[in-house]
Amino acid sequence: MRRLFVPLLAVFSCLALPAIAEERQRLGYGLLFVNDFIGDGEDRWRTGSAASSRVYGRGWSGELPSNLGDILELRFGAEIIAPEDLRTPTADDRLYAGSLSLGLHTHFQKAGWEMALGGDISLIGSQNGLDEFQSALHDLLGVDRPSDTVTDTQIGNRIVPTVVFETGRVFDIGVNSRIRPFLEARAGVETLVRAGFDLTIGRVGQGELWVRDSVTGHRYRAIKQATPGMALVLGADFTAVQDSEFLPETGGLERSDERSRVRAGVHWQGENAALFYGMTWLSEEFEAQDESQVLGAVQISLKF
Repeated sequence: MRRLFVPLLAVFSCLALPAIAEERQRLGYGLLFVNDFIGDGEDRWRTGSAASSRVYGRGWSGELPSNLGDILELRFGAEIIAPEDLRTPTADDRLYAGSLSLGLHTHFQKAGWEMALGGDISLIGSQNGLDEFQSALHDLLGVDRPSDTVTDTQIGNRIVPTVVFETGRVFDIGVNSRIRPFLEARAGVETLVRAGFDLTIGRVGQGELWVRDSVTGHRYRAIKQATPGMALVLGADFTAVQDSEFLPETGGLERSDERSRVRAGVHWQGENAALFYGMTWLSEEFEAQDESQVLGAVQISLKF
């Protein structure tokens, strides 16, 4: 794992750190944890992930700059995908997969349209050690760990680059209420096009930078304003899928070409702390998946 991941970090350090260090400061930080146990109480399919963002720039005025590269985000992601049964999965269930990713993204606006453009490099397979991490965690919690059959047949080792682009526009629809339709395109680990919207009702989030989690679709706060209050967020999107490294169409597995997500959550901001909890309904991702699933997401911020 270290032999492969250290060069990966070195590549991104060479590309990103000189630009970030040039008259820049860290403007914000965001961390989101996702797990189906805090959603529908299960341990299957899109079972667990984490997304972390560090944002750098020359300053923040409450809105995105117009220049590409003025705001840079270093993004780290980890995800574990599992069959429905971790011990004895059926032959037509999806394979176990673990992914670690590191990316560089920029956020800007043009003619009122917010845009995000960047790339990630993902380390997939047993080489990233996520199967060992999950096994150790399950042993600690006293629940079933993935069997050798599951981990031995997981998605194989590979390094995959991904390009991501999103554009959206915010429309005020009332006092402290706004809706943001968006379009997203990805090519790499999963190649897809997605259209949807995010609705925010409440004071929290105004004048901030929000970053979208790829698994749930929730947008988490990366540059925050410490304005006490609450906000309700609702959203949904529809996805057309062309390809997925996580769903190779071998052994009779048939990938769904369409997916849907519906989400809701609540942000709370206090003077020295902030909390978010949200849930996301995910439609079936392959034909033999017998039902949808619900994921829970949590973001906690503390100021000392």
